[in-house]
Amino acid sequence: MIYVQLNENNFEYDIYSLVKAFYPKEEVKISTEPVPEDAGLLFSMQVNYSNNILTLDGREIQIDYENRPDTKNRLKLAIYESLHERTGKDLPWGTLTGIRPTKISLGMIEEGASDSDVTAYMRQTYLTSQEKIDLSLQVSHKEHELLSKIDYDNGYSVYIGIPFCPSTCLYCSFTSYPIGLWTKKLDDYIDALEKEMAFTAESCKGKSLTTIYIGGGTPTSLDAEHLERLLTLVDRYFNTSDLLEYTIEAGRPDSITLEKLQVMKNHPVTRISINPQTMNQKTLDLIGRFHKVEDIHRVFGWARELGFKNINMDLILGLPGETIEDVAYTLSEVEKLAPDNLTVHSLALKHSARLNYDREAYEDYLIDNSQKHMDICLEAAKRMGMAPYYLYRQKNMAANLENIGYSTPGNEGLYNILIMEEKQTIMALGCGTACKFVTDHGKTVTRCENVKDVQLYMDRIDEMIERKRERLREDLKWL
Repeated sequence: MIYVQLNENNFEYDIYSLVKAFYPKEEVKISTEPVPEDAGLLFSMQVNYSNNILTLDGREIQIDYENRPDTKNRLKLAIYESLHERTGKDLPWGTLTGIRPTKISLGMIEEGASDSDVTAYMRQTYLTSQEKIDLSLQVSHKEHELLSKIDYDNGYSVYIGIPFCPSTCLYCSFTSYPIGLWTKKLDDYIDALEKEMAFTAESCKGKSLTTIYIGGGTPTSLDAEHLERLLTLVDRYFNTSDLLEYTIEAGRPDSITLEKLQVMKNHPVTRISINPQTMNQKTLDLIGRFHKVEDIHRVFGWARELGFKNINMDLILGLPGETIEDVAYTLSEVEKLAPDNLTVHSLALKHSARLNYDREAYEDYLIDNSQKHMDICLEAAKRMGMAPYYLYRQKNMAANLENIGYSTPGNEGLYNILIMEEKQTIMALGCGTACKFVTDHGKTVTRCENVKDVQLYMDRIDEMIERKRERLREDLKWL
């Protein structure tokens, strides 16, 4: 265990995230309590704030304690230097531990900064590697181009959450519920969604709808009848004629049928995801994906035959037992299908994922990700005519890397950019979702969350709508 002792509670999350980036397999504890004796510590650190002096393990750093962003950056630089000396390790993203590194580069580009200005700032302030700075700039320039067509102030987007899945995958920590236990209450759930749709449409009637994204969970865990009902309600309550994008996270191939794809095609859906995560059967069996590799090819073929022209595929790097040769095989199979988007995730072990809390059962399996893995994905994307258009990061991410979305020209996922860069208000409907109310082009972002329990969501839907009504009135002045 690594123990970090503070003289007062401040910046605990940032300290924890940075230490874990250097020591991903070690337990890290942060407390104002004295360093415990005989605790089997790997090492301890002491952080003290006093009279504009930050002391870290005896090293004194001048700070302006009233300037919290600067204090946080100086603290993280000091911790980084200390841990670098201990390990000899450099982190590709430097001291950046947040999930949206491109907000920095995009914000500077929007204010007129040059690439050299951005490079110097990220290098000096966060110790970011040149490779990641270049990636941030490439993505940010593409985002800047795509976002220029978005009406921030008079537009909004809609997210609809379907919290059901055929089963829970080994690595997953999202709030989802086995569809088999909820089949008799699907109409009740859609009834509650309809209430939210009606409220949202009425509340935003003076605004233009930019994108719709139906995610989960696994939306295609709904049977064709309930999927048809859901999409018919979307058509009824929202003007989809001027949408820039309408995405359904079709997700797991074992939940997709030709009939469900036809249902989607009968509505103005413009983009879908078919997500294998890997094309190696042994890994699919291990992680709880109950389908065969050939099912992925068949389902993808159906989607193309029906005329879907913008199909995303998700992959995860660092799945247990997978070698870099396994990743290369997955990419070769994906290339045969030639999707329009490729989203590459670095495995992030969340606390509530079975792979984390039952880790002893999987300790014999290699869990490996590296820049080399990311590089072969980039090369495969290039061969398919794709370039990166958005990226984000997560806590406890393998090798301290990132998730990257690649796309062929014109098929970029606009919703993905909007949710990450927080430039436009997103109205979120459904169990476990959260609205993001955005003002001043992202300078102010407030959240309004729905409850995570399905039954409570249905029971308390009127209460949640009233809470949204109040927040819309106060935060956005829309009502």
